[in-house]
Order: sequence, then C-alpha cells, then structure tokens
Amino acid sequence: MNVAADMRSFTTRAGEIAIADEVALCDPRGALFFPDSRVLVVSDLHLEKGSAYARRGQLLPPYDTGATLDLLAAVIAEHRPATIISLGDSFHDGWGAERMPQSYRERLLALMTGREWIWVAGNHDPDAPVGLPGMVAGEIALGRLRFRHEPLTGAEPGEIAGHLHPGAVIVQRGRAVRRRCFATDGERLVMPAFGAYTGTLNVLDRAYRGLFRWETFFAHMLGADRVYAMAHRRLRGG
Repeated sequence: MNVAADMRSFTTRAGEIAIADEVALCDPRGALFFPDSRVLVVSDLHLEKGSAYARRGQLLPPYDTGATLDLLAAVIAEHRPATIISLGDSFHDGWGAERMPQSYRERLLALMTGREWIWVAGNHDPDAPVGLPGMVAGEIALGRLRFRHEPLTGAEPGEIAGHLHPGAVIVQRGRAVRRRCFATDGERLVMPAFGAYTGTLNVLDRAYRGLFRWETFFAHMLGADRVYAMAHRRLRGG
C-alpha cells in the first residue's frame, strides 16, 4: 500500500509539532525528539514480550527485542540525543530485563553509553530493570513538559504520556488506512507504542475521552518515511 501517494497532501513538514509551545519532531518510526534540548522520547517498547508469552505456553517468534533494538539504534544514530526517556512499559513484565539474552543486553548497554537514560515506570514494569543503568522515575518534569506513562484525566497542559498505543484510521480512495500515530491537541500528546509486537487502540475509542480538545486535535500518522497530520474530522472508527 502506497500510503505516501494516498496522503501526500496532508503531510506535516518534517514532522514538526508544538506541545505546550515546545517544538518537537515526530519521527516516522515512532519516537519524539526535542532538538533544542536533545531529548529523545520513546514509549512502550515492551522488550521481551515474546519470551513473556513463551513462559505462559504461547509461542511467538522470538525476534521482538532484536527488531525493537534495531529500530531504536537507527533513531538514536540519526538524532544523536543527549537524553533518552523511555516512557514506561519498556519491558513487557517485571522480569523482562533478567530474561533478556546477553547479546541484546550488550546492544542496549551500547545504546545507553554516553547519554542520560531515564526509565519511567509503567504498569507492566513498575520497578527498575534488573542489571541495567539509568535513572528510574514515576514521572519527569522538563520545563513546561511532564512525562509519565499513563495520561491523567482532565486538562494536563504539557503532558506527554504513553500506555494507550494510539492508532488512527482514515478512508482514502475507498480503502481504510490504519497506522500508529502521535495523538495531540497541541496541549498534550500521547505517544505511539514503539515496540515491534505492540498493537494499537483507535484514537476514537472511549479510552481517550476527556484527554483532548477535539477542535484542535490531530493524529500524526506514521508513514514509511514521514508523518501525516490528520484532523479529527477525517478519522474513522474501527
């Protein structure tokens, strides 16, 4: 499916957005980068999800951690952040860091070297990942921005959260196009899930009610090499 051809007229320039007047870049791979502070944000990596399912007798191809680290390495190489915030559910469960194969652990440690790394606690991984460096926090404040895993109810200007795995659907030329997305009204933002084995929850689902002002809402849908801004009126359920 050639999403770029179908949605070219709706592309955002370089994925640039503002959240509570702070400028950020929406990377089409699902990361958020603040160029002025050199902070990179990813959410819901769900590392070692495959091995977590295997422990319960449900076999998945054991490639999720490797694929997620490959994607993360590419994003880091492009943006060269000074700080990385992993916005919760970095591991699929509290034992994920212990189960991680040594080769993947070494790759992750290499990505962490030379930069500040902040693990925000998630509902899947509320405690510090065993054997890994970095700071652990329930939430982080940077200027006007507040980074936490689960979005709070009501107005929260400057909030950047994850947890909901937002996705959006539009109908283009008679066919439905579904993509992960950054969900924002300019005041707060919910991050797409970054992990290889993560699904999506449509931004029109009732779980998002009360989070956004729909008159200024956009779903910044992830394409192959760019991000496409879709206003609320263009979105469909399902």
